[in-house]
Amino acid sequence: MDLDRLAAVHLFPVRHHSPRSSATLRAYLDEVRPKAIFVEGPSDATPLLEALVDPKTVPPVAILGYRTDGEPASSLWPFAAYSPEYVAVKWAFEHGVRVELIDIPVGTTLAPFDGALVGHDDADDPGGHEREIDEDRGEHGEHGEPGEHGEHADDGGARDGGDGEPASAEGEQESIYAACARARGFRSFEEFWEASFEAPRYDPGPFREALLAYADLVRSDGDRLIHRARDAYMARSILERMGPDLAPNEVAAVLGAAHAAAFAARDVDPALEARLPAPIPCAVTLIPFSFPRLSEQLGYGAGNRAPQYYQRAHDAGGDFRRATLEVLIDFTEHLRLRGFMASLADTIEAFRLAVSLAELRGKAEPGLDEVREATIATMCRGDATHVDGFLWPAVIGRNVGRVGGGIGKNSLQEEFWREVRERRLPATDAPESFRLSLTNEVEVGTSVLLHRLRIAKIPYAAYAGTRAAGRGGAGARGQRRGPSSTTASEVPPDELLRQLSETWEAQWTPATDVALVEKIVLGDTLEQVATRLLEEDLAACHTTGEAADVLLNAVLASSARAAASALDACDRFAAGDSDLPSLARACRAFAGLASFGSSRSLSSLGDGVIATMLEKTFARAVLRVHGGCTGSDEAVAPAKEALRTLHDVALSQPIVDRAAWFEAARALVDSDAVNPTASGLACGLLYLAQVIDDRGDREGGSPNHDDAVARIVGLRLGSAAPPEAAASFLAGFLEVNALVLVKSRPVVEALDAFLGGILPERFKDTLPVLRRAFAALGATERRYLLENVLASRKLGDKARAAQAVLLEKDREKLKEMSEDLSQAMDDLDDLL
Repeated sequence: MDLDRLAAVHLFPVRHHSPRSSATLRAYLDEVRPKAIFVEGPSDATPLLEALVDPKTVPPVAILGYRTDGEPASSLWPFAAYSPEYVAVKWAFEHGVRVELIDIPVGTTLAPFDGALVGHDDADDPGGHEREIDEDRGEHGEHGEPGEHGEHADDGGARDGGDGEPASAEGEQESIYAACARARGFRSFEEFWEASFEAPRYDPGPFREALLAYADLVRSDGDRLIHRARDAYMARSILERMGPDLAPNEVAAVLGAAHAAAFAARDVDPALEARLPAPIPCAVTLIPFSFPRLSEQLGYGAGNRAPQYYQRAHDAGGDFRRATLEVLIDFTEHLRLRGFMASLADTIEAFRLAVSLAELRGKAEPGLDEVREATIATMCRGDATHVDGFLWPAVIGRNVGRVGGGIGKNSLQEEFWREVRERRLPATDAPESFRLSLTNEVEVGTSVLLHRLRIAKIPYAAYAGTRAAGRGGAGARGQRRGPSSTTASEVPPDELLRQLSETWEAQWTPATDVALVEKIVLGDTLEQVATRLLEEDLAACHTTGEAADVLLNAVLASSARAAASALDACDRFAAGDSDLPSLARACRAFAGLASFGSSRSLSSLGDGVIATMLEKTFARAVLRVHGGCTGSDEAVAPAKEALRTLHDVALSQPIVDRAAWFEAARALVDSDAVNPTASGLACGLLYLAQVIDDRGDREGGSPNHDDAVARIVGLRLGSAAPPEAAASFLAGFLEVNALVLVKSRPVVEALDAFLGGILPERFKDTLPVLRRAFAALGATERRYLLENVLASRKLGDKARAAQAVLLEKDREKLKEMSEDLSQAMDDLDDLL
């Protein structure tokens, strides 16, 4: 390898997304007029360069490299309008100059390197270790894949702290970046970089020399084995592409500063290229990117702190004073629109203070720190609330790029963007909330689209809430997981099915397009992808309830094929399923489909199929009620929820065998073999349904309903029953609807008799269960309970007198009251 020839090339060191680097680079290219330009970037993405600088392509955009062997892994190379690599490519096309990318291909980037990922972040950049862009799962963090530029935790170089200063653990040697900032008297590396390289106006030659010197200093920091292997690859690529026809002075190489410094120092070991792994099958495309993703504050480490601020400086020819003034004018308008006193004089004062602070700190022009501090001191009177709430997001920006028509999208991307446009869904990198009315056919279609994206795990819309049919008010059952999360796992699918409206929070991020590209291996349409994933979920099911959840998701996504398969699986599982909670879960699903399925375009299944499945599954569940309620309190907790479900289905669905359920529930009430809390719960459910009388279960109840349930409660709580079992029965009984139960005087009399009959020596053992039973009673329930206890003990007049005494706060008079009344109140106080 001819390293002397390589060192004679016009090497131009750059930092990612640096306006000053890009402006000085353009001036340098105008000066040297190369015949060929080689740019750091994945070599297999060179065919995309024409689309990258197409007039219809608007940065920020990114080259996306992804695996095509079925494994979900990808890497991103983002470009802003002021990224030096983008400026170099654009200059080459404007001047008809040959331009190529010369870094390792995507397939090598995503391949393992000595157990780690190769990556291609630069050791000269403390923010060069790009973080994953998807907040919930990283870029593809669940699989361990790299984020932008192949970031990996084992790569060399320093990590960036929250304010741009490289972090170091206590006791570790100070990083070279922190040392640079400290030596120059700056508070962070980013402040050092702005003052030393970003703000000053350089001639191309001195800037190039200064940055090479800086890169030569820092490239020795950390383990650069991976980067040195890339040095060898890029060095060979440059020399091969030069060939014998191009002289070194006719070639320019635009590289990360550390790579350029290595070439200038002839510090390249060709043997290290053999250490790079063989490339794996990959493809590349171009996708939109956004300013928030470029900002290190929002998770992208190799960007800059404020893409919009730097874009202003870039548009102003590198004039940071102009960018500062524009930001302050925008912030003044923000304050005025919100009713604050803010004038042009305030803006001028803040600008002057920012310039003065920069001069005091030895900076050529103000930067972000000066903008923030001057704004707080002058316009906000020391209050940083509006600065952090508006100014900082404003300097980051919300710009989303656009890819010209020259680059093809896959069918999933085409479908997604078509639906977003036609349905007027959010397409910005900032969360936006909206509500869908599920009585509107168009908005039902939008809901189906969003559920397909949710099932396909394509980060775009987060489910945020519902309003259920037959219930007043908006629900608050949804949850916020992040702008790129689309699961609704905390909301049961049957709840999603029965809504009159849905609230979503949508946010496009580059991860959305990344996922759309990766999921193409599963199908050509979102419906096919959702169906494929639902069928995979179905293959992993082992119970009727699990298969029923897949069925509901298939309905929500309007996937007829998956729904038919799930129905068949439910029937197959139910035949041998002995798990009561699973069968009850399936009954709930079928009941929801029977009531609300038509609103989700399920007509292809047929109402008869759903009704038949509901009848059969309900009958099977009822047969397993007794066995499912046998065991400890912990063991029967899921079964108790199943009892509630079956009770609801029995009362709401006329097609099921309601009498069979009532018979099974009454058998639980009378049985001493099942868990007492389950018996108490069944008793409470039957009491509320008005189906308990002396003859057993009858629809319509009887005139002596309260007396009948009181006799049952009295029996279960009688002296013959063990106190612990009786207390557990009481706990289950009160779980149903304590307010209704404590309003019944016969029931309260039975409770009072039970409590009074517990032997003193057994009371201590029973007390924990009793406390748990009564813990659910609120203030209203306690008041009714006290009133009925007092009435049952014939203490009504004394109770009223006691109430007056308590209102007077006269404790002495209370001592004169009946000892019976005092004892009754003390008993309740001990429990409540």
